[in-house]
Amino acid sequence: MSRRQQRGYQQTGSWRLNLVRLSFILIGLGLLWRLVDIQVLNPDFLRNQGDARHLRNVPIVAHRGMILDRHGEPLAISTPVHSVWLNPQATDPEHPQLTNLASILGIDARNVRERIYQNPNREFLYLKRRVTPEISEQVKQLNIGGVALQREYKRYYPTGEVAAHVVGFTNVDDIGQEGLELTYEPLLTGVPGLRRMVRDSKGNFVGGGDPIRAAKAGENIQLSIDLRLQYLSYNALKNAVEKHGAQSGSAVILDVQTGEVLAMVNQPAFNPNNRYGVSSTDLRNRAVTDLFEPGSTVKPFTVVSGLKSGKFDLTTMINTHPGTMRVSGHNIRDFRDYGIIDLATSIQKSSNVAASKIALEIEPMQLWEDFASFGMGVDSGAYFPGEAMGRLPDPRSWRTLDRATLAYGYGLATNTLQLARAYTIIGNGGIMRDVTFIKQDKTPKGRRVFSKDLMETVRGMMELVVLPGGTAQRAAVPNYSVAAKTGTVKKAMAGGYTESEYLSLFAGLIPASNPRLAMVVVIDNPTGEEYYGGAVAAPVFADVMVGAMRLLNIAPDALPQTQLQVAHQ
Repeated sequence: MSRRQQRGYQQTGSWRLNLVRLSFILIGLGLLWRLVDIQVLNPDFLRNQGDARHLRNVPIVAHRGMILDRHGEPLAISTPVHSVWLNPQATDPEHPQLTNLASILGIDARNVRERIYQNPNREFLYLKRRVTPEISEQVKQLNIGGVALQREYKRYYPTGEVAAHVVGFTNVDDIGQEGLELTYEPLLTGVPGLRRMVRDSKGNFVGGGDPIRAAKAGENIQLSIDLRLQYLSYNALKNAVEKHGAQSGSAVILDVQTGEVLAMVNQPAFNPNNRYGVSSTDLRNRAVTDLFEPGSTVKPFTVVSGLKSGKFDLTTMINTHPGTMRVSGHNIRDFRDYGIIDLATSIQKSSNVAASKIALEIEPMQLWEDFASFGMGVDSGAYFPGEAMGRLPDPRSWRTLDRATLAYGYGLATNTLQLARAYTIIGNGGIMRDVTFIKQDKTPKGRRVFSKDLMETVRGMMELVVLPGGTAQRAAVPNYSVAAKTGTVKKAMAGGYTESEYLSLFAGLIPASNPRLAMVVVIDNPTGEEYYGGAVAAPVFADVMVGAMRLLNIAPDALPQTQLQVAHQ
């Protein structure tokens, strides 16, 4: 190689070397600039990137409001529990402890692994909702990366079956599904809060976090229900249904003056704390969802309409001989021939013939208006989920037979709650008030539908029902007067009525002289030898009211004469 060529090669090599040097200098300057930019000029970038990977806005579950009885006893409360979840991005599907985790939670380990593989882009999957404290502690001890606990609330019902149909229940997300849990969902549900928390490399949240928005607890609801009367009613109804082999039953107690529901029970019942295997029919609140023909329990309404029309009075005599009458080719029968009787005796003996003869003397529209004034054909105003609207046919479509059978409770439909509301009108002197499940501090305003004198007159007739010779002697409560009416209704079937299935009914007011409570009892299809309302449903009333009078400290109004004399001395 010549010198000239060597010089050219050296110049070329030097140029290349300088170019490499310059490149490294530029790269260094670039890195230095980037470092200055990140650390000095724009320090939030990496912080934001880190936060995006390790900071999360975590919702804070709001405490659901309690449901209390009228005395403050809890009927539904929320207790803190944990739910187990995992982050598929941070959980190793082949982690050796996953099998133990699945075993603790009672789930399939293969299913857990499949969910992790199938959801690689998700950050949150529930494994088990609302586990016991013992289980949550075992999960903690496994210390599996990506598996964590989340604080939630579980609804608990201290009274179990006793108030289940009234209170209802919530689902796994604590949202009301039935009963008053559903009715008052907007009030009971709180507003969730929000907290910013740091998550470690295993996906677990660490530290208390920074509050962003405080959680607002739901409101407490104080019901009109008196848990003491609820227990009495539940036990008495359950015993009656079992004793008579009945298909089902329901009972309602209302405060006569306020329209408050003091007790509402059904059989069969269910345990809201454990609904596994419970049928949909057991969940149904029959006292509001099931309509039935009220039978002879509406005969006082017929007598009210007769007296109001002016065509009948206390001295009017009705000939029921020979115990039957024929209307439009159909026979209407009494239990036996009662002969010539007055209005009071027609209620005491529960005469179908007398009731029909009264109704046939009244204009159809007037009879309809009087029954409607007792709340027949409309809901109770309680806004309870699933309440069935009553049925009272249009009088313009009535035939003569329709009017005659309406008089003793066939051809219309009501439910237990609506019938109890109708009896409060007799008890309070003719005032119609909506039913309520919320405790009232004062007597709500109502609408007068009948005169006070008329209601007192009919109530006096109804007292004969529980006295010797009446159809409900088993409803008598020692030292208290009772105004009542029984009913025994044949159940409807395709093409008519069955001769082997009945509804046994009882409706009563106590004390009759100044009613405080109205109670209706319905026993569906008793299968024993007894099926009359006076034998099956009336004893439930007596069993409950003996305890209720004592618990509510209601003064006796029918003490034996010797006791009265001692009391006045």
